[in-house]
Amino acid sequence: MPSLYETLRADIVVAMKARDAATTLALRTADAAIKRAELDTGKPIDDALVITTLKKAVKNLADAKEEFAKGGRADLVTANETEIKVLEKYLPKGLDPVRLEALVVEVIKETGALSKKEMGKVIGALKQRPEAPLIDFGAASKLVQSKLP
Repeated sequence: MPSLYETLRADIVVAMKARDAATTLALRTADAAIKRAELDTGKPIDDALVITTLKKAVKNLADAKEEFAKGGRADLVTANETEIKVLEKYLPKGLDPVRLEALVVEVIKETGALSKKEMGKVIGALKQRPEAPLIDFGAASKLVQSKLP
């Protein structure tokens, strides 16, 4: 079975042959970001590096999309939405909210956290879990805050 990166690289060729400019640009940009991450971290390209890099790219695109919307640039909002859809195909589906909440409650019990001051301990423990790559830590952070006094 090909790695996530091999799949992405093959999809660049498919998009180029189909003359799909938007997909080609999104995938080439992602490929460059993955290669840059490989150089920056000194680690070989594996699925974890690809997922981390693509999650960052999607977050940056979503943030930029909000700014474009505030500025009334519908054309750029649409372009970012298209790019986000292309990249999300390579990301694992996140944990559903019910499972995330159960995990947060479990980790709070394990760590013995009693207040918001200990939130870092809970988030740190969540990052050590096998489910960590699937966790949306923005949502997890809000959940932890709501669960701790």
